[in-house]
Amino acid sequence: MHRKQLLRILVCLVVLALVASAIDPHDRTTWLLEILPAAILLPALIYSHQRFALSSLLYLLLATQALGLIAGGHYSFARVPLGFWLQDWLELSRNPYDRLGHFIQGVVPALIARELLLRNGHALGRHLLPFVCVCMAMTLSAVYELVEWGAALALGQGAEEFLGMQGDQWDTQADMFCALLGALTAMTILVPLHNRSMAAINKPNRVRSDVQGETAIR
Repeated sequence: MHRKQLLRILVCLVVLALVASAIDPHDRTTWLLEILPAAILLPALIYSHQRFALSSLLYLLLATQALGLIAGGHYSFARVPLGFWLQDWLELSRNPYDRLGHFIQGVVPALIARELLLRNGHALGRHLLPFVCVCMAMTLSAVYELVEWGAALALGQGAEEFLGMQGDQWDTQADMFCALLGALTAMTILVPLHNRSMAAINKPNRVRSDVQGETAIR
């Protein structure tokens, strides 16, 4: 599939999901707070595509993350049906859907940081590059938790649906740990796939040079 065609399909899916999620959500305030990042990033990514197109892998992961946020906004993260299915299958004490969301929250920023650094010629070395990418992902995770804390203070009792703590006093720490696992997964298992996805971009010579430069350092 052509990259532009893939992007159009992903944009349509996210827009349709946004529209559908607005129909009778579980809690309107929670819905608005959860879909806000996707609603902001979608036009920004469309605009930036002409100036700096990301790899197809990143667009797929970004769309997956957006759809996950939209589903969490519609049902609230503690009530997403997929999470209940996983809870029954794995015999868990709580709906784990929000944990999956934070795992992806670690994967995507780490790969975005890696792609921006490599494609702009900043090959930091075998160990420093993944370390910096994981640090960037964890910084975003920490900022997100601070935003949630601010929302909790602002909303008072109404923050429970947005936070999705499900009675877990260590929810913030567990969320950040899931993001760390996601970032580490991105910097290990997904690296070969990410390299191939970057090499397929319209300017292959530059991308291959960057990726080969990283390989040479290794």
